[in-house]
Amino acid sequence: MLSKRALRVAIATAAATTTLFLSGCSQEQLSSAILMPLPASSSDVTNHTDRVTDLWNISWAVLWAVGAIAWGLMFWAIVVYRRRKGDTHLPAQMRYNNPIEILFTVVPLILVIGFFAFTARDMKVIETPNNPEVTVQVIGKQWSWDFNYTNENVYDSGIQSQYITGNDGKKAGLPTLYLPVNKRVELVLNSRDVDHSFWVVEFLYKKDALPGKTNHEYFTPTKIGDYNGKCAELCGEFHSMMLFNVKVVSQSDYDQHIAALKAAGQVGQLSLDASRNQNLPGVAAPAENEG
Repeated sequence: MLSKRALRVAIATAAATTTLFLSGCSQEQLSSAILMPLPASSSDVTNHTDRVTDLWNISWAVLWAVGAIAWGLMFWAIVVYRRRKGDTHLPAQMRYNNPIEILFTVVPLILVIGFFAFTARDMKVIETPNNPEVTVQVIGKQWSWDFNYTNENVYDSGIQSQYITGNDGKKAGLPTLYLPVNKRVELVLNSRDVDHSFWVVEFLYKKDALPGKTNHEYFTPTKIGDYNGKCAELCGEFHSMMLFNVKVVSQSDYDQHIAALKAAGQVGQLSLDASRNQNLPGVAAPAENEG
């Protein structure tokens, strides 16, 4: 057993170490370490990001409160009921404590029901079809992405990342999904080969792209900008190179991109037929319904 002096020294050392560690953090880093917030760059990016952020932050606040109470009770019991010097007897043995057992059953049940209710509320909004103005079929493949702009009958075929960095510090040569700002978007997610997961980091949402099954995402991009995307499902050797970009642009810029795809002859829709090595430079998946 630690003596009172040793216990005080241990507590003081832990406090000093923690203070030294935290003093080297910026306000943003400190907030990230304690509250684990979602990226600030996600604010108002789509019509759903603030909803997701609110649910996340409220959940963490509740969990920190529960953790603080649990840790407080634990350390209180450690200090108050520690064995004193010269005490050789066992403490009083209790077989049951009905109030505590009820507390430890009811509180977790309330938390689980609460988290479920708020999550179900938000998921219902996020997953409800939005009468889309723009529909894009996203096709995952080892190890890149193809985009069929369904309404405009054009496509864009991507290759896996070559880890080339542009002058702006961002990865260059990646497949890029263009979306018009403030337009209701539906993404139709498919895969040609294995399980993938389509994740736009700043959109705070990801969904699997599976062979033989079609998934959907519904949202409205609300802030013009460039966003990072990646596959979030381990899908093979070059999973880490399955990167893409998303550009949310004005309607005129979106129309220019569509016109550029048509001018390049990328008219029609890429098929879901399995085709290996389509991720290499200069190799695209076969198109169908050209015209």
